[in-house]
Amino acid sequence: MTTTTITPAHSLNPQMLADCIDSLGAAHFTSRLIKLLHSLVAFDCAVIVGYRPGKHPIYLYDSLQQQRELLFQRYLLYAYQQDPFLVQLEQQREEGVFHIGHAQSMDEVSQRYLQDFYQQTGWRDELCLTLHLTEERWIVVYLGMLQDQTRFSDDHRDTLMRYLDVVAALCRQHWGQAPLHVSLLPLDSGMGEQLRQTVASFGKMLLTEREQQVAALMVQGLDSHEIAEHLGIGHGTVKNHRKRIYAALGVNSLSGLFGVFLTHSIAAGTPPAAH
Repeated sequence: MTTTTITPAHSLNPQMLADCIDSLGAAHFTSRLIKLLHSLVAFDCAVIVGYRPGKHPIYLYDSLQQQRELLFQRYLLYAYQQDPFLVQLEQQREEGVFHIGHAQSMDEVSQRYLQDFYQQTGWRDELCLTLHLTEERWIVVYLGMLQDQTRFSDDHRDTLMRYLDVVAALCRQHWGQAPLHVSLLPLDSGMGEQLRQTVASFGKMLLTEREQQVAALMVQGLDSHEIAEHLGIGHGTVKNHRKRIYAALGVNSLSGLFGVFLTHSIAAGTPPAAH
């Protein structure tokens, strides 16, 4: 069986770069960033998370067409701890573009994780961009291939590395010191707005407005201390909200909450964000 690669582009598309700049601070920045990356290197799907060492990744974007439930019910909940890209980032704190075949710390646990990951998600190859925001905050972009006979090449990685400073600068300008989560404020239309509405409407019929805000931040990966800081309330108050949220939604764990959110996302008709 022959493995093929797709020849990458050699320069940034000026219009797509302008679109990214125009969308800085808006909900659809992530989808436009993915379009910009796709103009350089072809891929089938993408996921963007915010990363803080030692904490749950924070969901920011995905364009998954299949097995999307694994992202919310497994990866963001616990499986991220075996992700070799995040293990490497935890250890080295290095900005760059990494191919799964060259990821460091590929111990037996990571190898088993990868086998399970590829078998369950249908991904066949993967590149990861790690982008530094501040001392303890990173943006991690995963680009996936789904075709058995298609793989990322060294040229793909080199092309992304050539423009990594530009991509990182865009991310720093967009997120900067802002909270790493899907904005709950009214923003521009587009895929980012649809996702924002889905997050903002989660639990609307069963929760108070404050509980709804807390639940929306929980399903994006923020812990109780971060939620308290973001909403300007006490940590104990957040814990009380969590108890009432679990009771109202009929769950007893964060895993259960992720499951309810995924069901809500599907019922709300939020399609995976297209690239």
